Amino acid sequence: MDTPLIDIRNLSKAYFNDGVATPVLFNMNLQIQKGEFVAIMGPSGSGKSTLMHILGFLDMQTEGDYFFQGKPTGNLGDDALARIRATRVSFVFQAFNLLPRTTVLQNVLLPLLYHPTIRVSEREQRALKAVDTVGLTPRKDFLTSQLSGGQKQRVAIARALVTEPEVIFADEPTGNLDSQSGVAVMQALQQLHTDGHTIILVTHERTTAEHAERIIHIKDGRIASDTRDFKRSLATHIDQLK
Repeated sequence: MDTPLIDIRNLSKAYFNDGVATPVLFNMNLQIQKGEFVAIMGPSGSGKSTLMHILGFLDMQTEGDYFFQGKPTGNLGDDALARIRATRVSFVFQAFNLLPRTTVLQNVLLPLLYHPTIRVSEREQRALKAVDTVGLTPRKDFLTSQLSGGQKQRVAIARALVTEPEVIFADEPTGNLDSQSGVAVMQALQQLHTDGHTIILVTHERTTAEHAERIIHIKDGRIASDTRDFKRSLATHIDQLK
């Protein structure tokens, strides 16, 4: 098997306030391969968002190791972490986080303004391609304040896609949407996965998680179940019956 894109080993996380530790994650071990579509689900307070923030380099573990593309990340400085966030990971959030008085295309262009290697001459073409990928070319010159909730989330997906990151993290991407818009957003993420992108989805909704090919359930800061483990066990059992 190829080197995992994401590999965490004995990872734990605690927050400290006035010297008092509040543990959130406990001794987690997890591998995610390039090209997977993984849903991390669990109730509020289970630790799923904290795990996503660590995997996305927005936070650091208290104990354990995190390997990204086979390389340890624990000793990376602020500049190296900022470069990873700008070039190799992207995020789609529940609240969209769009600039309301700018167009769809301008919102999608935004991450490229901070990208250290993409040339200025390439920016607009990349943004147009990302907008087209999510089916919003006819609305590329609309202000985002003129869009529906589902369209706004698809703009956010295009913005996450435009830097061609190694992994796209989606944090409750359907949480502010009606059911029809939510299905459209999940279909857009599924298409990105079909095209070869790695998607890590965080949700508390089972129907949303079921769009992924693999579901990891977090409970009380621990991995309670992983459908990949279940599929492996089932395959082993079938082989033994042959």
